[in-house]
Amino acid sequence: MSSQGPYGRHGFTAPGSATTTGSYGGGAGYGGGYGAAAPQGYGSAPNSGGYSYTAPSPQGGGYTQQQSYASGPSAPTNGGYDADDAKGMGGKKSLAVKALNQNVLLWAGFFAASLFVYFVLSGGDFSFLMTYGAMSRMFGFGVLNVKIYTGQRVTGVSLKTLQLYGIVFVMRLSSIFRHEGYLPYDKSGDWLYHLIEFLALCFTGSALFCVVGKFKSSYQQDFDKFGEMNVPPGAGAVYLAVPIAILAILIHPNLNSDFMSDFAWTYAMYLESAALVPQLFMFQRQKTGVVELMTAHFVFALGFGRLLEFAFWVFSYHELSSSGGSKLPGYIAVFSIFLQLVLMLDFFYYYYLAMKNATPLVLPSHNGMGMV
Repeated sequence: MSSQGPYGRHGFTAPGSATTTGSYGGGAGYGGGYGAAAPQGYGSAPNSGGYSYTAPSPQGGGYTQQQSYASGPSAPTNGGYDADDAKGMGGKKSLAVKALNQNVLLWAGFFAASLFVYFVLSGGDFSFLMTYGAMSRMFGFGVLNVKIYTGQRVTGVSLKTLQLYGIVFVMRLSSIFRHEGYLPYDKSGDWLYHLIEFLALCFTGSALFCVVGKFKSSYQQDFDKFGEMNVPPGAGAVYLAVPIAILAILIHPNLNSDFMSDFAWTYAMYLESAALVPQLFMFQRQKTGVVELMTAHFVFALGFGRLLEFAFWVFSYHELSSSGGSKLPGYIAVFSIFLQLVLMLDFFYYYYLAMKNATPLVLPSHNGMGMV
């Protein structure tokens, strides 16, 4: 858009007396004929390319004044918008529409695959929610790998969150490959659930490799500072992993009747509720508050998976009883998932706004840990 605008003021000039032509009221106006024609009237100002207005000058010794309102040489003539502005606005609109279409296609593909699994590979049991939640996790880590390998960078990704999720998948797989106590009841628990968890572990390992190796130069270590107190750099996740491991040892269900298997599954359940905390903390450390769209899809998919699992366990928590019959493990499992979802409420809200408006996800600034 022109920096001068269509109404640049260029001052006043005083031409001499003009010949009386086209006078108002037959040339016998006030004070000797207020009817002198303007030299240019409503026309282009000299060398300006804009518009000028020339006040008529009275004859016979009155005042003479020419007042010109004109723009500079590049003043637009289309109401204030030039061709470049129109082209830029059209480009931005087309990019926004393209981004919206990509988001719709991305999630439409996921939901289509979910329907296929439900009707073809599942028995339609309520426990399919466990498989669905696992699919959402796998989808999230798949999106993260697409973001990393297409962009050739790992900006905005927390190493500690990847470390914690790596532990989650290893512990869960070590339990469900050996025993069936924590598998979905429908036929997706025969093999599909195992495959989904294994693929999620592979995607997590791939992302970890990129952060510590392939694209290490783009890793934002200055922002990924959760828990880095009296520990080596990058080891802050220990402040979550160790206390939760102790909790899982002390309080766990007994569905497999095997201490190591029951502990491994419980540890994965408890730890997953805290695994996203370093990633959310990293979002807060970023001064701009802008989250890359693919990273936002990744985090939302993990949160959506936990929402599905919460819907299952809130009705099934009583099955997570200890060897003594206590329901405390089930209460802790449900509460831990609920706490994670509460911590993500702000993120869910701003993610919804970003998807609705096809704009980047921008998070507000917070001073404390709180919610993102």
